[in-house]
Amino acid sequence: MIHTHTYDALVVGGGGAGLMSAIYLSREPGLRTAVISKLYPTRSHTGAAQGGVCAALGNLEEDHPEWHMFDTVKGSDYLGDQDSIEVMCNEAVDVIIELEHMGLPFSRTEDGKIAQRPFGGHTHHFGQGPVRRSCYAADRTGHMILQTLYQNCIKNGVDFYDEFQVVDLLLSPDGRCCGVVAWHIDTGDLHVFHAKAVNFTTGGFGRIWSITSNAHANTGDGVAIALRRGIPLEDMEFYQFHPTGIYKLGILITEGVRGEGGVLRNDHGERFMERYAPTMKDLASRDVVARAISREIREGRGINGKKYVYLDATHLGADVIENKLPDIADFCRTYLGVDPVREPMPIQPTAHYAMGGIPTDIDCRVVTGPDNTVIPGFYAAGEVACVSVHGANRLGTNSLLDLVVFGRRSGLDMARFCKTADLPPLPENPTERIEATFARLLATEKGEPAAKLREEMQDVMQDHVGIFREGPGMEIALAKVRELQERYRSVLVLDKGKRFNTDLLEAWELGNLLDLAEVTTVSAINRTESRGAHMREDYETRDDVNWLKHTLVTRSDEGALDITYKPVTITRFQPKERVY
Repeated sequence: MIHTHTYDALVVGGGGAGLMSAIYLSREPGLRTAVISKLYPTRSHTGAAQGGVCAALGNLEEDHPEWHMFDTVKGSDYLGDQDSIEVMCNEAVDVIIELEHMGLPFSRTEDGKIAQRPFGGHTHHFGQGPVRRSCYAADRTGHMILQTLYQNCIKNGVDFYDEFQVVDLLLSPDGRCCGVVAWHIDTGDLHVFHAKAVNFTTGGFGRIWSITSNAHANTGDGVAIALRRGIPLEDMEFYQFHPTGIYKLGILITEGVRGEGGVLRNDHGERFMERYAPTMKDLASRDVVARAISREIREGRGINGKKYVYLDATHLGADVIENKLPDIADFCRTYLGVDPVREPMPIQPTAHYAMGGIPTDIDCRVVTGPDNTVIPGFYAAGEVACVSVHGANRLGTNSLLDLVVFGRRSGLDMARFCKTADLPPLPENPTERIEATFARLLATEKGEPAAKLREEMQDVMQDHVGIFREGPGMEIALAKVRELQERYRSVLVLDKGKRFNTDLLEAWELGNLLDLAEVTTVSAINRTESRGAHMREDYETRDDVNWLKHTLVTRSDEGALDITYKPVTITRFQPKERVY
């Protein structure tokens, strides 16, 4: 059965960016807004963010948005668009104060101001040592942001469609965005949502890799749907590996541990980051620290020769750990049997964050091609989007800032757009494509389960398209991914029912992951330099002459991936060697 709903604005995804967008849409009188989420909103992955959200408040020492902008540009290895970065850093102060007024319970200084602590790559006066810029709520900052925004959405009367999986984007015959198709997980029915504007805030795709901090739901749904609708994806070769995931599990241990004074040690007990980043040490940018850890392990200095090093916070004392890092203490005791007050924590880098995604302008309007042609009515914000504030490497705490700044900007611009736009027509038979996809997935009687194909994809991507990359290995990964795409054509869905068919959902999600694994690998093979999180051992240096540009990958009607480029926006800071 197919159901139809009509709204002015739709937000797809109930995480931080989506909820922030919905709050601003809901403030516009007469504008009907709905949030469609595959999860109950407070289970969204924003809630897993721990250490903080940054703004140059200067509550504990001098700080300025200009310094924050410089650090973000440098952290991006000069691939971030500086106009977008300047917007984000300048608006950070106001948006943090607004979150406080919404009721977000930040940790406090003794005189009652929002508390701040250092984070990797954030510096005082253009690189002169660490600065306290990260605003935090213990080590539950993302959780508190998510709860605060959700409560404000409820207060403002936003309509929620929870456990509705959006499976297609609808474009009108004249090329405008006109809605989405969603699958109601409870009933198995398809729902057509007709609207003037749609905002994709669906998060990342970290489940491509085997060791990841990402939730099982982070399967790149919005990015993959856009790709299938002919929209280019930007800078997909740049994927961040966070330095400190729990050994084997990938569960994140916040950078806030190092912000509070925790240090990394190898098998000799050496604080090794002093050799890799003499000034910033353990608080260098994430790509630098992740590579340093990986090198220590590869050169035999992992703990007892194994694939991990220690994050040592024992010298901080019980008061700091129990009061400023309570969730981390609980994670370590629960999952590792390690008490961080008395023992160092075993960690290894973990797949964490997509710098690339759906290209947008600074108002979050989705754009295509090197000339940034706007698709009317289609928006994206948060990790699903690439407004390119992160470039080749994101600084810690800039992810939550990205969510709230561009969530707000998307809501404001969508409201402006909806006030003047008419409701575009739906295409004929809007559910035709997804009905055919689901029919194919359900028809298979013999084949391999999605879990088996997914595990093989994750293993080959971890081995060859991880922290260190080189051409022959990535060619192996690409061949394997394409082989898996062929085998996926006969993926076996054992559950043929309608209600809560998670077997069908996982099979559909696997198709998204395989498409994005292919795009990521093709983009990484194509970029013959090392920049930020993209470290090629066969091209070890950054090449600004040939590669100071964004990659755009589009899937043609025949299924081939076509690569084009667009320039990086440089306004104030010219590229130079990046050292910490």
